Amino acid sequence: MPTITTSDGVEIFYKDWGSGQPIVFSHGWPLTADDWDAQMTFFLQQGYRVIAHDRRGHGRSDQVGTGNDMTHWVADLAALTEHLDLHDAVHIGHSTGGGEVARYVAGHQDRVAKAVLVASLTPNMLRSETNPGGQPQEWFDAVEAGVLGNRSQFYREVPEGPFYGFNRPGAEPSEAVIANWWRQGMSGSAQAHSATVFCWLEDFTEDLRKITVPVLVMHGDDDQIVPYASSVPRAVDLLENGALKTYPGYPHGMLTTHADVLNPDLLAFIRS
Repeated sequence: MPTITTSDGVEIFYKDWGSGQPIVFSHGWPLTADDWDAQMTFFLQQGYRVIAHDRRGHGRSDQVGTGNDMTHWVADLAALTEHLDLHDAVHIGHSTGGGEVARYVAGHQDRVAKAVLVASLTPNMLRSETNPGGQPQEWFDAVEAGVLGNRSQFYREVPEGPFYGFNRPGAEPSEAVIANWWRQGMSGSAQAHSATVFCWLEDFTEDLRKITVPVLVMHGDDDQIVPYASSVPRAVDLLENGALKTYPGYPHGMLTTHADVLNPDLLAFIRS
């Protein structure tokens, strides 16, 4: 399997397919590079080079007990792009990966052409006086407890319910999609997955303010994980060159449930 070794000795697994302008994907919690299959195959067929890695502590990357935080994840991404000598790249991040992309792009714009934040936690998720649409502290506590308790059961309940909107009236749950989410989650480290909760409490406001390259923000207005009011128009307002595309009724996991809609929209932005 292709891997790089970071400066602190962690092996990071990655996929690197095709040639042409590179598109780099950063996955959400608690998933892996496999969550981008629908996008990687689509853009490969469009003539792009597509790259996705398993974040440390996730999937096929080393499951170390330290460094499971946004600072190290961004450093790992930077090490990967340097190793592959990527320039003029498009970075696309989903959910937690949106925070990773925002912070990476803010510090490495010389390598970046554009960025996309999909159902991203940016600028922040925690409910407060300035962010009344965010998630309450009890929500984060419940996620941490779910991971540290019966993780296997919890990793069935999340995709069966809010992640893909399968808990909404009239929704038709896909057992294959649910099982694939569970498979990816259970391949990672419970310690890394619980530590991720702390990165959800971070604020990415200053990262967004530093970004000057074009950024597309894509969000479903029925996102039950990162509520629309929590992140979306605030993120666009902070970006120097940001654009917003809202998807009525779409869930947090819309890259999977509505890939047929999102992939062409991503392509149009990249080509614009």
